[in-house]
Amino acid sequence: MNSTTTSNRPLQRVYLLAVALVVFLGCWVAPIDTPARTQVEDGLKRALTTFAAARALGAVVSVAQGTQVDATPGGIGVSLAPGQALKPLNELIEQFAAIMLAASVSFGIQLVLLKIGAHAWMSVLVCAVALAWIAWRWHSGRSPRWLQSLLIGLLLVRFAVPLSAMANEALYRVFMADEYQSALALIEKSPAAVVDTAQEAQPNAQEGWKERIERWLPKLPNLKATYDQIIRSASDWAERIVKLIALFALQTVVLPIALLWMAWRVARALVREPVYRAAG
Repeated sequence: MNSTTTSNRPLQRVYLLAVALVVFLGCWVAPIDTPARTQVEDGLKRALTTFAAARALGAVVSVAQGTQVDATPGGIGVSLAPGQALKPLNELIEQFAAIMLAASVSFGIQLVLLKIGAHAWMSVLVCAVALAWIAWRWHSGRSPRWLQSLLIGLLLVRFAVPLSAMANEALYRVFMADEYQSALALIEKSPAAVVDTAQEAQPNAQEGWKERIERWLPKLPNLKATYDQIIRSASDWAERIVKLIALFALQTVVLPIALLWMAWRVARALVREPVYRAAG
């Protein structure tokens, strides 16, 4: 052991005591699992609400897409399927609903990981391994690489997920909450525009072909314009859908990966052995 290592020994021990204090406080005195779980549950509720809105919109668009005007006595008459113009929109909404379901699953996985990390035996294990690492460093100044890796992994399991969840939710509330609310409001009220048109286009089962022709002939010039209006409104829906997809992709993929990577870097820096240079 050289003189540089010896002179740094008091500083190392102060650092080790600080690490021990932080780990024990985080595990037992001021755990962050409860607020983190609450915030992940809020994210799950948002994802499920958006999924339900997407399914509702998809259902009424499917009805409108299947609308057919049919008044063909003896094979002669009028047979139109104006709702087929809504097929691309319907496909987009189906993909949107699938993504929202995946986002809900992601939040559910985070809740499971939070439950694992918050278990009392996990805190016991983290503290035990941290004590072993501190004792090794205290007496010899260094610790085995396997012990460092084990401690880093346990610190990530115990602290990275709740810290990531809290940071994720904080970023959502500051930068994304208003955008989410406005986009969801439009998606939730959009089915009304489709329902009105779809109900108007549905044939009455009690009508004969003559009554159907009499009812539909005056409306035929405006029928295409009505569905064109729905498609024009759908451009706003598509824009909001894309924004919601981007928002949930950030919350369930991009931000968690980035925050977990940052947590891994911090844990490595916390446990990494000091590098000394020989004097002279």
